[in-house]
Amino acid sequence: MSNVFFTSDHHFGHRHIIDFESRPFAGVAEMDRSMTTVWNSVVNAEDTVFHLGDFSFRNLEETRSIVNALHGYKILILGNHDRGRGRAWWLEAGFDEVSEYPLIYKDFFFLSHEPMYMNRHMPYVNVHGHIHGQKYEGLQHFNVCVEHWEYRPLAFGQIRDQVTAKEDGS
Repeated sequence: MSNVFFTSDHHFGHRHIIDFESRPFAGVAEMDRSMTTVWNSVVNAEDTVFHLGDFSFRNLEETRSIVNALHGYKILILGNHDRGRGRAWWLEAGFDEVSEYPLIYKDFFFLSHEPMYMNRHMPYVNVHGHIHGQKYEGLQHFNVCVEHWEYRPLAFGQIRDQVTAKEDGS
């Protein structure tokens, strides 16, 4: 049985992100290797992963090598650091699907890179990245940046259960 996962903001190859976000890695090679290992420890080949942007700062060949090393059917929603390369570049890098725009998942989950404005009357939970270690409070936002989840993609069931718990006041 396959699962669906969500994650964002790996910033493969971005050495400054280690300092910016106090990531626990000695350097870029260790960070990239560790994040690949952690991804593959939870994602199987038949699973689907929605990556909500800012995937890699590496060149095409290096990015393709990383994408190919990661398990799963990979869907990228372009982040602010991805958009300059364009959709075709990311498809060539090995993503199975690439979207320049937010997507709706299961009629209720609004998937985007940046957090989007959601008021209490909107029927969506915004699953997003972009803000790294920061967190939006409230029922309408769910941050899947790697810093919050020990660099692991988060299973849909985990998100659904946490959103449901928030709605119930737990």
